Amino acid sequence: MSEPITVSIRREVDPARIAEATVWVQTGVNLANRYPGFLGSGWVRAGEDSHVWHMLYRFANEETLAAWETSPEREWWLSMGEGFVRSERTQRRTGIEGWFDEPSTGSIPMPNADRTGTTGVTVVHTPPRWKQAVSIWLGFFPLSVAFAYAASPVPGWDVLPLWLRTLASTVVLTPIMTYWVLPRVTRMLRSWLTR
Repeated sequence: MSEPITVSIRREVDPARIAEATVWVQTGVNLANRYPGFLGSGWVRAGEDSHVWHMLYRFANEETLAAWETSPEREWWLSMGEGFVRSERTQRRTGIEGWFDEPSTGSIPMPNADRTGTTGVTVVHTPPRWKQAVSIWLGFFPLSVAFAYAASPVPGWDVLPLWLRTLASTVVLTPIMTYWVLPRVTRMLRSWLTR
């Protein structure tokens, strides 16, 4: 069997139908919850007046996820959202948010309310590994240098064993990189990363 798999979904919802969309999303969670291998889910809106919604759900493996995604219940549920879900974009991940694995991505076009066509949907492509490495380095190098300068006047820092200094620096720098530096670096480099 494969590893647990997380599906990330970004949906654009008709702002005039937020109440219906809220009930619809919760119905989908309740239906998925009945399927073997379902490990949980969560969903948020970008803001109180936002029409952009984000949802995550996780299944134990590819087989249990496929059972849910090909089920008649899910098909019925998706059809109920056709009137107010304008577009849907999904990403699948089996690792830590794309740092160590290549996510498979795809899009599901949703019919317009008048069923004359589909709304525009953007497919997300993961940047090549070398661009990811350059982005991480651009954040990590200056942060590491700044930490080395900040730690050098600390009494006794120079006499600590190398492994202990490395442990201290990684404990301090990893959260800073994850929550502050990398989001800013990738935002600044977005056009280059997606080119």
